[in-house]
This record gives sequence, structure tokens and C-alpha cells, in this order.
Amino acid sequence: MFQFEMFRNEVSIAYRAGDVIFAIGDPAESMYVVVEGEVEIRIGDAVLDEIGPGTVFGEMALVAGEPRSATARAATDCRVVEISQKRFLFLVQQTPFFALELMRVIAARLRRRDPHP
Repeated sequence: MFQFEMFRNEVSIAYRAGDVIFAIGDPAESMYVVVEGEVEIRIGDAVLDEIGPGTVFGEMALVAGEPRSATARAATDCRVVEISQKRFLFLVQQTPFFALELMRVIAARLRRRDPHP
């Protein structure tokens, strides 16, 4: 899967293991890129995905324009770069490769959730 390395040298936010980055139902104002550590995407007690360095999360709510459908929690101490909705829209419009790779990430996540090939 494509790694969003273009963000790794940007100012990041530190989270401690167990910290909630965003919760289900929160408004979608940003997406994130993991710089260091691991982030879990959860619904209740079920872990839907584990996100590592160079990987994005929180993008689906921005694309859909809806509140968060899951909770993102730091599985380990981690650092993430926050990409605002305004910057996200700029990147999608001005960087076709970014938009294409983001679509690939979403498609891969949806395929992993679907029990049918």
C-alpha cells in the first residue's frame, strides 16, 4: 500500500498509548498521517484496522462529509500529522496522484471489511 511519506517531516502531534485521537460521531474536520507508532481504528471493542507509519486515517469521513464512523485510538505512543479539511481539498484538487492513492487506500480498506471476494 502507498505510504504517505510526503507528510513525515511536518509538525506532528504526540499521543500516548490509549489516547483517543477522534471518537465515533465527532465532526470530520481533518484526516491524519501516522509518523511514528500505531493507531487503532475501533468500533466499540472491535478493532477494525491497525494503522502504522506512513499510513492515513480519518479520510473516509472527509470524503463522505459525515461524522466519524469509528474511533481512532493510539495503540502505542505515536505521532501523527493532522491534515485540515481545507488542505485535504487542495491536495485532492491539485495533486491527482494524492487523490488516486487515497482512493486506493479506501478501496483496500473496504475490501478487507467485505467477507466476499
